[in-house]
Amino acid sequence: MIEELRRGVPRTVELTSAHNVIALSTVTPGSRVFMTSIDCEDISVGDSGIIIEILSITITMKHMVEVSHGYHVMERERMSARCKVKYVSNTTIKATVNPCRLTEPRMVDVVRPVIFHAG
Repeated sequence: MIEELRRGVPRTVELTSAHNVIALSTVTPGSRVFMTSIDCEDISVGDSGIIIEILSITITMKHMVEVSHGYHVMERERMSARCKVKYVSNTTIKATVNPCRLTEPRMVDVVRPVIFHAG
């Protein structure tokens, strides 16, 4: 997914983990977010990732009913966040801001990308 974004094609991502849904509930279209394939608990200074811009975001709740062998019925709800994103730049973490907690987004301080244009 990250490689596809680097090629410049906006993609829609669906996230179902509670931590990611909570984190995305605090952003709005136009926000920039750090994205990496590293687990939240393992993130440390020097890890690399990309900065993405949120183009649109939708958080939904789905009600599901599962039946097993005709006798057991299980009802559950699943919350998910679907967001359309586009690549902005590569970056690395220069300092972590807060620890990984389930009820709040993980904030990290990243190296500000510098882009030069030949003129």
